Amino acid sequence: MFDPLAADPPGDPDFPATTPALTLDSHGTPLLGVLHVPAGRGPHPVAVLLHGFPGNERNFDLAQVLRRAGYASLVFHYRGSWGVGGSWSWAHVLEDAAAVVSGLYEVAADHRLDMRRLVAIGHSLGGFAALMTAAAEPAISAVVSVAGFDVGAAAALCRADPKVRAGYAEAFDGELGPLRGTSGEALVGEMEAAGDAWRLTSLAPLLADRRVLLIGTGRDSVTPYELHHEPVVTAYRAQPVDHLEHHVFPTDHSLSDHRVTLSRTILDFLARCP
Repeated sequence: MFDPLAADPPGDPDFPATTPALTLDSHGTPLLGVLHVPAGRGPHPVAVLLHGFPGNERNFDLAQVLRRAGYASLVFHYRGSWGVGGSWSWAHVLEDAAAVVSGLYEVAADHRLDMRRLVAIGHSLGGFAALMTAAAEPAISAVVSVAGFDVGAAAALCRADPKVRAGYAEAFDGELGPLRGTSGEALVGEMEAAGDAWRLTSLAPLLADRRVLLIGTGRDSVTPYELHHEPVVTAYRAQPVDHLEHHVFPTDHSLSDHRVTLSRTILDFLARCP
Protein backbone atom coordinates (compact mmCIF):
# COMPACT_ATOMS: atom_id res chain seq x y z
CA MET A 1 0.00 0.00 0.00
CA PHE A 2 1.31 3.46 -0.92
CA ASP A 3 2.50 5.50 2.08
CA PRO A 4 2.60 9.28 1.45
CA LEU A 5 4.97 9.67 4.40
CA ALA A 6 7.55 7.36 2.85
CA ALA A 7 7.34 7.61 -0.94
CA ASP A 8 6.44 9.84 -3.86
CA PRO A 9 3.22 9.03 -5.71
CA PRO A 10 3.20 8.07 -9.39
CA GLY A 11 3.30 10.97 -11.81
CA ASP A 12 0.85 11.81 -14.55
CA PRO A 13 2.27 13.42 -17.72
CA ASP A 14 -1.15 14.68 -18.76
CA PHE A 15 -2.08 16.08 -15.33
CA PRO A 16 1.21 16.67 -13.47
CA ALA A 17 1.59 17.84 -9.91
CA THR A 18 2.04 21.62 -9.75
CA THR A 19 2.75 24.28 -7.13
CA PRO A 20 1.20 27.51 -8.40
CA ALA A 21 1.27 30.77 -6.52
CA LEU A 22 -2.29 31.81 -5.84
CA THR A 23 -3.74 35.23 -5.07
CA LEU A 24 -7.17 35.41 -3.46
CA ASP A 25 -9.03 38.60 -2.54
CA SER A 26 -10.16 39.42 0.98
CA HIS A 27 -12.05 42.69 1.40
CA GLY A 28 -10.05 44.34 -1.39
CA THR A 29 -6.64 43.03 -0.32
CA PRO A 30 -4.83 40.32 -2.33
CA LEU A 31 -3.81 37.42 -0.08
CA LEU A 32 -0.69 35.55 -1.21
CA GLY A 33 -0.75 31.78 -1.15
CA VAL A 34 0.79 28.62 -2.54
CA LEU A 35 -1.37 25.76 -3.78
CA HIS A 36 0.05 22.24 -3.80
CA VAL A 37 -1.86 20.34 -6.51
CA PRO A 38 -1.48 16.54 -6.80
CA ALA A 39 -0.92 14.73 -10.05
CA GLY A 40 -3.94 13.19 -11.73
CA ARG A 41 -7.11 14.29 -13.45
CA GLY A 42 -8.93 14.81 -10.15
CA PRO A 43 -10.87 16.60 -9.01
CA HIS A 44 -8.88 16.51 -5.78
CA PRO A 45 -10.13 17.08 -2.22
CA VAL A 46 -8.94 20.35 -0.76
CA ALA A 47 -7.16 21.20 2.50
CA VAL A 48 -6.85 24.84 3.61
CA LEU A 49 -3.91 25.20 6.01
CA LEU A 50 -4.19 28.11 8.45
CA HIS A 51 -1.02 29.26 10.19
CA GLY A 52 -0.80 30.90 13.57
CA PHE A 53 0.48 34.14 15.10
CA PRO A 54 2.69 35.51 13.65
CA GLY A 55 3.21 32.58 11.24
CA ASN A 56 6.77 31.39 11.85
CA GLU A 57 5.56 27.79 11.51
CA ARG A 58 3.57 27.49 8.30
CA ASN A 59 3.31 23.69 8.14
CA PHE A 60 4.61 23.23 4.62
CA ASP A 61 5.54 19.69 5.59
CA LEU A 62 1.84 18.99 6.09
CA ALA A 63 1.04 20.63 2.75
CA GLN A 64 3.47 18.34 0.97
CA VAL A 65 2.37 15.11 2.67
CA LEU A 66 -1.27 16.00 2.04
CA ARG A 67 -0.48 16.51 -1.64
CA ARG A 68 1.19 13.09 -1.77
CA ALA A 69 -1.98 11.71 -0.19
CA GLY A 70 -4.08 13.26 -2.96
CA TYR A 71 -5.20 16.53 -1.36
CA ALA A 72 -4.72 19.92 -2.99
CA SER A 73 -3.36 21.93 -0.07
CA LEU A 74 -3.25 25.70 0.24
CA VAL A 75 -0.95 27.72 2.50
CA PHE A 76 -1.53 31.49 2.55
CA HIS A 77 -0.83 34.64 4.56
CA TYR A 78 -3.46 36.81 6.24
CA ARG A 79 -3.78 40.56 5.82
CA GLY A 80 -1.05 42.55 7.47
CA SER A 81 1.39 39.63 7.67
CA TRP A 82 4.58 38.70 5.86
CA GLY A 83 4.33 41.47 3.26
CA VAL A 84 0.62 41.18 2.53
CA GLY A 85 -1.22 44.51 2.51
CA GLY A 86 -3.72 45.67 5.06
CA SER A 87 -3.51 45.40 8.82
CA TRP A 88 -3.35 42.41 11.13
CA SER A 89 -6.16 41.67 13.57
CA TRP A 90 -7.84 38.59 14.96
CA ALA A 91 -11.05 39.55 13.13
CA HIS A 92 -9.15 39.91 9.86
CA VAL A 93 -7.75 36.39 10.28
CA LEU A 94 -11.33 35.06 10.49
CA GLU A 95 -12.48 37.19 7.56
CA ASP A 96 -9.51 36.12 5.46
CA ALA A 97 -10.05 32.43 6.18
CA ALA A 98 -13.68 32.74 5.08
CA ALA A 99 -12.67 34.73 1.99
CA VAL A 100 -10.12 32.10 0.96
CA VAL A 101 -12.68 29.31 1.22
CA SER A 102 -15.07 31.34 -0.92
CA GLY A 103 -12.36 32.27 -3.41
CA LEU A 104 -11.30 28.68 -3.98
CA TYR A 105 -14.66 27.97 -5.58
CA GLU A 106 -13.80 30.50 -8.28
CA VAL A 107 -10.53 28.78 -9.20
CA ALA A 108 -11.61 25.18 -8.58
CA ALA A 109 -11.94 24.25 -12.26
CA ASP A 110 -8.52 25.73 -13.12
CA HIS A 111 -6.76 23.59 -10.51
CA ARG A 112 -8.85 20.39 -10.50
CA LEU A 113 -10.30 21.02 -7.03
CA ASP A 114 -13.24 19.11 -5.56
CA MET A 115 -14.86 21.66 -3.27
CA ARG A 116 -17.35 19.03 -2.12
CA ARG A 117 -14.48 17.54 -0.10
CA LEU A 118 -13.10 20.51 1.78
CA VAL A 119 -11.18 20.38 5.08
CA ALA A 120 -9.70 23.11 7.26
CA ILE A 121 -6.49 22.44 9.19
CA GLY A 122 -5.00 25.02 11.54
CA HIS A 123 -2.15 25.40 14.01
CA SER A 124 -2.30 27.60 17.12
CA LEU A 125 -4.31 30.70 16.15
CA GLY A 126 -4.92 28.85 12.90
CA GLY A 127 -6.60 26.08 14.91
CA PHE A 128 -8.93 28.69 16.37
CA ALA A 129 -9.58 30.04 12.86
CA ALA A 130 -10.15 26.56 11.44
CA LEU A 131 -12.80 25.72 14.04
CA MET A 132 -14.47 29.13 13.77
CA THR A 133 -14.49 28.96 9.97
CA ALA A 134 -15.88 25.42 9.92
CA ALA A 135 -18.61 26.40 12.38
CA ALA A 136 -19.67 29.20 10.03
CA GLU A 137 -19.26 27.26 6.75
CA PRO A 138 -21.23 24.00 6.46
CA ALA A 139 -19.33 23.10 3.26
CA ILE A 140 -16.27 22.29 5.40
CA SER A 141 -16.81 18.62 6.16
CA ALA A 142 -13.82 18.07 8.48
CA VAL A 143 -11.66 20.29 10.64
CA VAL A 144 -8.34 19.81 12.42
CA SER A 145 -7.05 22.03 15.22
CA VAL A 146 -3.41 21.53 16.27
CA ALA A 147 -2.37 23.21 19.54
CA GLY A 148 -5.35 25.50 18.99
CA PHE A 149 -5.40 28.89 20.72
CA ASP A 150 -8.76 29.50 22.40
CA VAL A 151 -8.96 33.27 22.06
CA GLY A 152 -12.11 33.51 24.16
CA ALA A 153 -10.58 31.56 27.03
CA ALA A 154 -7.47 33.76 26.96
CA ALA A 155 -9.65 36.87 26.90
CA ALA A 156 -11.43 35.73 30.07
CA LEU A 157 -8.08 35.39 31.84
CA CYS A 158 -7.09 38.87 30.72
CA ARG A 159 -10.31 40.39 32.02
CA ALA A 160 -9.89 38.66 35.37
CA ASP A 161 -6.24 39.50 36.11
CA PRO A 162 -4.36 42.67 35.08
CA LYS A 163 -1.01 40.89 35.43
CA VAL A 164 -2.10 38.17 33.02
CA ARG A 165 -3.39 40.86 30.67
CA ALA A 166 -0.07 42.68 30.73
CA GLY A 167 1.75 39.39 30.08
CA TYR A 168 -0.30 38.69 26.97
CA ALA A 169 0.22 42.24 25.66
CA GLU A 170 3.97 41.96 26.19
CA ALA A 171 4.12 38.53 24.55
CA PHE A 172 2.16 39.77 21.52
CA ASP A 173 4.42 42.83 21.21
CA GLY A 174 7.39 40.51 20.99
CA GLU A 175 5.98 38.74 17.90
CA LEU A 176 5.07 41.72 15.72
CA GLY A 177 8.13 41.65 13.41
CA PRO A 178 6.34 40.18 10.34
CA LEU A 179 3.03 41.95 11.12
CA ARG A 180 1.78 45.48 10.54
CA GLY A 181 -0.97 47.73 11.78
CA THR A 182 -1.40 46.42 15.31
CA SER A 183 0.09 46.26 18.81
CA GLY A 184 0.01 43.98 21.80
CA GLU A 185 -2.43 46.28 23.55
CA ALA A 186 -4.72 46.41 20.50
CA LEU A 187 -4.74 42.63 20.21
CA VAL A 188 -5.60 42.12 23.88
CA GLY A 189 -8.33 44.74 23.61
CA GLU A 190 -9.81 43.02 20.57
CA MET A 191 -9.82 39.68 22.39
CA GLU A 192 -11.58 41.20 25.38
CA ALA A 193 -14.16 42.95 23.20
CA ALA A 194 -15.06 39.68 21.45
CA GLY A 195 -15.22 37.83 24.75
CA ASP A 196 -17.17 34.60 24.88
CA ALA A 197 -18.14 34.88 21.20
CA TRP A 198 -14.63 33.63 20.49
CA ARG A 199 -14.66 30.73 22.96
CA LEU A 200 -14.05 27.47 21.13
CA THR A 201 -16.25 25.59 23.59
CA SER A 202 -19.27 27.55 22.36
CA LEU A 203 -18.90 26.08 18.85
CA ALA A 204 -19.95 22.58 19.92
CA PRO A 205 -23.56 22.82 18.61
CA LEU A 206 -22.34 24.12 15.23
CA LEU A 207 -19.84 21.29 14.85
CA ALA A 208 -22.06 18.47 16.09
CA ASP A 209 -22.34 16.83 12.66
CA ARG A 210 -18.75 17.48 11.51
CA ARG A 211 -15.63 15.40 11.77
CA VAL A 212 -13.33 17.13 14.24
CA LEU A 213 -9.74 16.32 15.21
CA LEU A 214 -8.28 18.17 18.21
CA ILE A 215 -4.56 17.79 18.97
CA GLY A 216 -3.17 19.14 22.22
CA THR A 217 0.48 19.60 23.20
CA GLY A 218 1.66 18.49 26.63
CA ARG A 219 4.88 20.57 26.85
CA ASP A 220 3.44 23.81 25.55
CA SER A 221 3.65 27.16 27.35
CA VAL A 222 1.89 28.99 24.49
CA THR A 223 -1.36 26.99 24.43
CA PRO A 224 -1.21 24.80 27.56
CA TYR A 225 -3.58 21.91 27.01
CA GLU A 226 -5.29 22.37 30.38
CA LEU A 227 -6.66 25.72 29.17
CA HIS A 228 -6.86 25.40 25.39
CA HIS A 229 -7.50 21.69 24.75
CA GLU A 230 -9.19 19.83 27.59
CA PRO A 231 -12.17 22.23 28.04
CA VAL A 232 -12.86 22.08 24.30
CA VAL A 233 -12.75 18.28 24.28
CA THR A 234 -15.11 18.19 27.28
CA ALA A 235 -17.60 20.57 25.62
CA TYR A 236 -17.56 18.68 22.31
CA ARG A 237 -18.06 15.35 24.04
CA ALA A 238 -21.02 16.74 25.96
CA GLN A 239 -22.76 18.12 22.87
CA PRO A 240 -21.93 15.50 21.53
CA VAL A 241 -19.80 16.08 18.46
CA ASP A 242 -20.36 12.58 17.11
CA HIS A 243 -17.19 12.34 15.02
CA LEU A 244 -14.68 13.75 17.50
CA GLU A 245 -11.10 12.50 17.78
CA HIS A 246 -8.56 14.00 20.17
CA HIS A 247 -4.98 13.47 21.28
CA VAL A 248 -2.39 15.10 23.53
CA PHE A 249 1.20 14.58 22.40
CA PRO A 250 4.18 15.16 24.73
CA THR A 251 5.73 17.92 22.67
CA ASP A 252 6.10 21.69 22.36
CA HIS A 253 3.88 24.23 20.66
CA SER A 254 5.34 23.66 17.19
CA LEU A 255 5.32 19.85 17.64
CA SER A 256 9.02 20.12 16.86
CA ASP A 257 9.77 16.46 17.57
CA HIS A 258 6.38 15.06 16.53
CA ARG A 259 6.05 16.14 12.89
CA VAL A 260 5.78 12.60 11.50
CA THR A 261 3.33 11.65 14.27
CA LEU A 262 1.32 14.77 13.48
CA SER A 263 1.22 13.98 9.77
CA ARG A 264 0.28 10.35 10.36
CA THR A 265 -2.48 11.32 12.79
CA ILE A 266 -3.99 13.80 10.34
CA LEU A 267 -3.76 11.36 7.41
CA ASP A 268 -5.42 8.59 9.43
CA PHE A 269 -8.17 10.98 10.49
CA LEU A 270 -8.82 12.14 6.92
CA ALA A 271 -8.85 8.53 5.68
CA ARG A 272 -11.90 7.97 7.90
CA CYS A 273 -13.71 10.97 6.42
CA PRO A 274 -16.12 10.32 3.52
